Amino acid sequence: MTIDTCPDRLRVDAHDLELIRICRHHNPHGVFGWHRIGEASDDPYLAVVRTRQIGAEKVVLRMDGVGEIEMVNTGDDIFVAGLENADPHAYRLEVTWPGGFTTDLADAYNFLPTLGDMDLYLIGEGRHEHLWEVLGSHVRRYDSTMGDVDGVSFAVWAPNAKGVAVIGDFNGWNCTQHPMRSLGSSGVWEIFIPGVKKGATYKYAIHTPDARRDKADPMARRAETPPATGSIVCESSFTWSDDEWMDTRRTTDWQKKPMSVYEVHLGSWNLGEDYRDLAKDLVDYVKEMGYTHVEFMPVAEHPFGGSWGYQVSGYYAPSSRWGTPDGLRYLIDQFHRNGIGVLVDWVPAHFPKDDWALARFDGPALYEHPDWRRGEQTDWGTYVFDFGRREVKNFLVANALYWCEEFHVDGLRVDAVASMLYLDYSKKDGEWLPNQYGGREHLEAVQFLQEMNATVHRTFPGVLTVAEESTSWPGVTAPTDHNGLGFSMKWNMGWMNDTLSYFKEDPINRSWHHGEITFSMVYAYSEKFILPISHDEVVHGKGSLWTRMPGDAWNKAAGVRSLFGYMWAHPGKQLLFQGQEFAQKQEWGESRSLDWGDKEGWEGEYHRGVTELVKKLNAVYAATPALYTLDDKPEGFSWVKCDDAQGNVLAFIRHGSDGDKLLCVCNFGGMTHKGYNLGMPEAGTWELVLNTDAKEFEGAGNELAETVSTITYPWDNQDHSISIDIPAMSVQWYLKQA
Repeated sequence: MTIDTCPDRLRVDAHDLELIRICRHHNPHGVFGWHRIGEASDDPYLAVVRTRQIGAEKVVLRMDGVGEIEMVNTGDDIFVAGLENADPHAYRLEVTWPGGFTTDLADAYNFLPTLGDMDLYLIGEGRHEHLWEVLGSHVRRYDSTMGDVDGVSFAVWAPNAKGVAVIGDFNGWNCTQHPMRSLGSSGVWEIFIPGVKKGATYKYAIHTPDARRDKADPMARRAETPPATGSIVCESSFTWSDDEWMDTRRTTDWQKKPMSVYEVHLGSWNLGEDYRDLAKDLVDYVKEMGYTHVEFMPVAEHPFGGSWGYQVSGYYAPSSRWGTPDGLRYLIDQFHRNGIGVLVDWVPAHFPKDDWALARFDGPALYEHPDWRRGEQTDWGTYVFDFGRREVKNFLVANALYWCEEFHVDGLRVDAVASMLYLDYSKKDGEWLPNQYGGREHLEAVQFLQEMNATVHRTFPGVLTVAEESTSWPGVTAPTDHNGLGFSMKWNMGWMNDTLSYFKEDPINRSWHHGEITFSMVYAYSEKFILPISHDEVVHGKGSLWTRMPGDAWNKAAGVRSLFGYMWAHPGKQLLFQGQEFAQKQEWGESRSLDWGDKEGWEGEYHRGVTELVKKLNAVYAATPALYTLDDKPEGFSWVKCDDAQGNVLAFIRHGSDGDKLLCVCNFGGMTHKGYNLGMPEAGTWELVLNTDAKEFEGAGNELAETVSTITYPWDNQDHSISIDIPAMSVQWYLKQA
């Protein structure tokens, strides 16, 4: 058969050919590949094989049981071969390229879809909890009588597209080589391409009525290192060794356990280290410091490093800035093997407008809400997810599960929850749309958060979800079956703001701000709280903790130490951002390492002293059930002294579920109080277990009694009292003896 003798029945139909040329064919698999063409009266052909090989000089069809047939180029680099047998047979294509180079290929258009009917049904319903297993790119192998076929399947949700093709380094980025098929009304486009391997770089060429958009894969599990924007075919070969941790986690109630969190930006903790470097250095450091958990600022891929990861372009791809996905798995595995939990920041509130990522993915708004009054956060220059769309909600819920399943994370700290809950968040009149009842509550976002929390907790018992929520929205940590949002814990932003506001005041002025330091106990049990001093408090001109403290270097160090002594004793878990554990002088910057040299300068002893205090705080905290077992219960706390504004003194008792008690005494003033009387609720002896003013922490080292006992001397409406010395700018912990 030659081009002149090739029957029209074997050629591509003119209408199909035009759609192929402009990359707008919904079913290229119906054109290319093997097809039965039935009985014919004017020629002997009962089946046809068609393939498009851009730039090929010759294509030979090698078919099992048939032999070799040289295919005819009918134009547009479309090669065809007629078959006299209507039965399907396995086949391969031998393609000769200019210069005589030959490749042996299986045909991409001779494979069934890699998504089944149930997958498509669940995607349409917005309930596919393992979405990453069917969308995106996946290395696959098929058995064949013509030899095993290795390749990669690609699937993407683009319901508004007129045509979609895979482009990559394996096809010259030519969008006419591998057009994808549309799987009905699901909006999913799919193809399996033999010969593509792990590590290949690709995108989707998405054709809309008026443009072609080359897009990174929303479900890519690896991405190129920015500023490059391609997706990378990824396959994990990692073997986990954290079974003991994972088994224990399933039955752990962290609300009743010590929880001290070290927040980390992986790129700047020690600039230049990747996931595997950090698996040694960071793990050793966090363990030495005594933290129970580490929290990573967002590790999902993001185009702009200055966003710190809070503007995500690849929700399923760990950032390539610091290594491979398996490198991140190794880092988390090492934390688990050392008994340390791992939380990651997760950003479902909004995403950037980069035209190669999620924004206007297939033409009109898809992942974002179509009305700008709901679909944009103008302050941040980002789009807001359309939480009411089933497929979008599925994308996000599955993403939460993905990090728990594939990376064994122990918690998700959900960023910017307040921006999700309120339709008028940071907006002026006329810039937002009320809900169906005329209110400002974002009902679809509420439903999404409830579904995400309930699904994560059902699927992964022991995994925490933590809300960064800066308002008084009720029931953030209430169960979803009680109409709460269902988070495990919430950042206590009110405590953070009031506390830092108080500590920046000169001690001589603090008596006028006493209410700021006591107010947190008014609402301490309204939610299950974490006390955060996060990255947000040491950037954008706010200064570091060190620079916020009044006075000279000694007083600054004493101020930081007394803040930490108070913080670790206050009800709630605690979180401290990297660098604050040694009172870094400068604000944090994502483009440089922490200022480890602060501990080596002429004031270095003060910074080393803060480090030693944090170690001691974590150690005593973990060994003292009174400080954590009743964190969310009013019976876990009682005031001893809260009204001495003039003396800048606070004193309270923390109570444990097993009856143990710890007395915390704080003097935030510049004057030492000698023989200070405290009324006590019962008789007993108390042992000093921590003193932030001790010489080992570079404090003044004033001599304090190691034990103090109550006397029967009424004070402050109590029958018993103790008399103690309280050094200036210091905190002491006393443990009640049995």
